[in-house]
Amino acid sequence: MNPLPAPRALDQYFLEARSKLLDLAAFLDRLGRGENADAISADVRAAKIDQALEVLRSDRPNKAELIQQIFSQEYDPNWKRPKPRF
Repeated sequence: MNPLPAPRALDQYFLEARSKLLDLAAFLDRLGRGENADAISADVRAAKIDQALEVLRSDRPNKAELIQQIFSQEYDPNWKRPKPRF
């Protein structure tokens, strides 16, 4: 499978990306304006968001994979498999 040419990807996905960036900016604004905004500085979730933003700002390839890894748990071979509910 060949990747979509960059100019075509920009044409096709620009508005969707713009919308998602605006949503993210609004979320970050809510965090910054919220009462006790300093309290989240020690929150692991806020740290993961910061790490993901660093990946987005970088020139590294495979940004989606790297960000998925930030938000994923490490594999544990001892995890119990879920049982069907029937």
